[in-house]
Amino acid sequence: MKKVLLSAAALLIASLSFGQAKWGIVAGPQFSSMTVKNPGLTGTSKETSKILTGIRAGVTVDIPLADEFYIGTGLLYSGKGGKAKNSDAKTTLSYLEVPIHFMFKPEVGSGRLVLSAGPYLAYGISGKIKDTGLGDFNVYDDESLLLKQKRFDAGVGINVGYEMPMGLYFGLNTDLGLINTADNTNNDRKFKNTSFGVSVGYKFGGK
Repeated sequence: MKKVLLSAAALLIASLSFGQAKWGIVAGPQFSSMTVKNPGLTGTSKETSKILTGIRAGVTVDIPLADEFYIGTGLLYSGKGGKAKNSDAKTTLSYLEVPIHFMFKPEVGSGRLVLSAGPYLAYGISGKIKDTGLGDFNVYDDESLLLKQKRFDAGVGINVGYEMPMGLYFGLNTDLGLINTADNTNNDRKFKNTSFGVSVGYKFGGK
């Protein structure tokens, strides 16, 4: 899966050579939670964590397909995780993420409405669980035992935004994780990520 993500990132970089591609930068707060089942520390219940605030930022590329239709991709840093409801435990996850969205950008007013949806691929570059009562753990190390997670994640994302003529962009984004990231799946153990956020960015070049 790591090779798939790296290949997607290479395709992204290659796409910058297309003259009509519109690339940009984007950043903003991201609010994430985790749906957890049988984690090993809180019994066998299933629960959704409290919201954890992180950052989503990176480079975006809009590759034209036809008039008003694009493939929207990029290379993003995406902070995810969540806070336990009944303890002080907090999971912070950092991913490199490549969205592959089908994008519709009709002219609305003086700018363009931006509607996009599609899959994303993500690779965990760091992850910590803090204040568990048993110490702090790196979620990708064997020492995390039943809390260990896989680095690969994937899901579906939806973005809604507005792009102004001078290049400024404002948007809302959400990611729904579809992959069970639990490394140890005994007793139907599951970890899944969900997030939403607000983005501000700037688009360069293209149409």
